[in-house]
Amino acid sequence: MLNRLTSVAAAATLLAAALPAQAQAPACTHTVGMVVSLTGAAGRFGQAAAKAVELAFNGLNEAAGAGGVAGCKLAFDLRDAQSQGSVAVDQARQLVDIKKVPAIVGGIISSVSIPIATSVTAPAGVVQISPASTSPTLTRLGAEGKTNGWFFRTITSDALQGTAAAKFAIDQGMKAMAIIHVNNDFGVNMVAEFRKAYEALGGKILDTVPYNPQQSTYNAEVTRALKADPPMLYFVGYPGDGTTIVRTWVQQGGPQRFLLNDGMNAADFIKGVGPQFLGNAYGTSSGTTSTPSTEYFATAYPAMSGGFDAKAPAADRAYDAGAILGLAIAQAGKFEAAAIRDAVRKVTEPGGEVVHAGPKGFARALQLIKDKKPVRYVGVIGPVQFDKVGDITGPFRTWRIVNGEVTTLGQMSTEDVQAIQARVAK
Repeated sequence: MLNRLTSVAAAATLLAAALPAQAQAPACTHTVGMVVSLTGAAGRFGQAAAKAVELAFNGLNEAAGAGGVAGCKLAFDLRDAQSQGSVAVDQARQLVDIKKVPAIVGGIISSVSIPIATSVTAPAGVVQISPASTSPTLTRLGAEGKTNGWFFRTITSDALQGTAAAKFAIDQGMKAMAIIHVNNDFGVNMVAEFRKAYEALGGKILDTVPYNPQQSTYNAEVTRALKADPPMLYFVGYPGDGTTIVRTWVQQGGPQRFLLNDGMNAADFIKGVGPQFLGNAYGTSSGTTSTPSTEYFATAYPAMSGGFDAKAPAADRAYDAGAILGLAIAQAGKFEAAAIRDAVRKVTEPGGEVVHAGPKGFARALQLIKDKKPVRYVGVIGPVQFDKVGDITGPFRTWRIVNGEVTTLGQMSTEDVQAIQARVAK
């Protein structure tokens, strides 16, 4: 699967429009960029995201028929960030400087999205939509004018998610813990936000241990974290490293009680660690508000994804990123960055006729746009609206691993999280 995904030629072929036999495909192609991690620590995230955007573009192309989206077929040029910021910047520069793309989907992790935004897309005036980068740094950069209004993301900031995780931990009786976290912008900020809320709510952090990704062993980090004799571990990182770290924790006799970040609700992680060791593993993820789009995605995505299910990390939000971008291109009526940027907000603003995911919903959306009527795309994750720095708000899902399966326990509303933040700030 990975070899196929990393081939740009293959990606272009995969994105050929799924048009009815009687329809003639548009003669031209609108190609956007996609820079996601297909290898490295976040590789599975990027692979799932690439398939989701493929599904969204195929649906838009089918809905558009011979008329195309703003006159042409949609496609994307897929590049592997290798979970490294320097590689991602090089790939993004090629797409912007050589391929002249007006928009990029990506990256997956914040340590990739941030340098793309600051070094490539913002200076060049190119739209960037990330489906999975959660760092509060991106909010700050937007507020300081450093992303120049070109950056959007279809996932909530860790400023909210860290608070949600802290409240959930306290609710589960997790009053003390050690933390092991990836030593990058995502991990540092997630733990900082978590710490503020967790300690304010009465929790005690016994030790905080950073790790560098893709090491051959994490014995030293686990040994250090266990010195404080913690009753549990909060792990913040990615599934590949997480599998090794949590297995090492268990092998060194660490207590089998865990709090996990959103990326760990992955089948590969559970299988790699061993479900027998994860019976007391809990976690939080950005949640969804169920809509007809959610129902469509739950059926359509597993059927074409090559092994990913609809709850694969980054999948649903990547689909919505692709759908919003495609509809924005249609709304703009031209394949130009500034027009697309302005249209991103137009196709998600309240007040327009609600449209949903899939060829049928996209067909209605494209007709409304053609008729110069307002639309509001309500996607797989629910209704979203971008604020002035490109952020969204939304609920948070709480979950537990039961018999090797991720089982939803409940949902925490945005208002609930904001109330906790207000309490912490006092």
